[in-house]
Amino acid sequence: MNAEKRAEFFRRLAELDPEPTTELEYSSPFELLIAVILSAQATDVGVNRATRRLFPVANTPRRILALGEEGLKRHIRTIGLFNSKARNIMATCQALVDLHGGEVPRERAALEGLPGVGRKTANVVLNTAFGEPTMAVDTHIFRVANRTGLAPGKTPLAVEKALLERTPPEYLRHAHHWLILHGRYTCKARRPDCALCPVFDLCNFKDKHRYA
Repeated sequence: MNAEKRAEFFRRLAELDPEPTTELEYSSPFELLIAVILSAQATDVGVNRATRRLFPVANTPRRILALGEEGLKRHIRTIGLFNSKARNIMATCQALVDLHGGEVPRERAALEGLPGVGRKTANVVLNTAFGEPTMAVDTHIFRVANRTGLAPGKTPLAVEKALLERTPPEYLRHAHHWLILHGRYTCKARRPDCALCPVFDLCNFKDKHRYA
């Protein structure tokens, strides 16, 4: 996909949804961080169901530490891998208190230094909580970038770098969410909804006419 088509690709997505955001429910950078940690191999719907119980009780590092690991598990046990996620969240909360005054840091290195926080999670927090023009490549973005020809790459990191390089600057802040939502609801894995796709004519997907 050339530069002209890439610009038109994002222009159309922006026209349809000028202010996209995550479907995870949160009211602070800390709540978002916890929700993203919980979202690994889980749906946003399932995470929101759990955090609606958790956050009214504990929505700061110190309050979660006061719950204790077993207390935290009682609130998140409906989410897959809740045992390991609880351990990571407790360790992250302790690190936030000990190293960052209980606040979520805005620096990538500091975020990635937290237990259970990798590059993708750090990118989500930087982009969604702090408005940084980053790109968190999940399975949806990886699929859309490769399938459409927008930014092909063999690894999530390669796709991330390609998207950062090729996305027009005026669209970069929201591109992460546009691509996730496009992959979740239109450019789906098993049966893409090409007939309703707003960027159908720009897409390089070789089988798109089968689904149109």
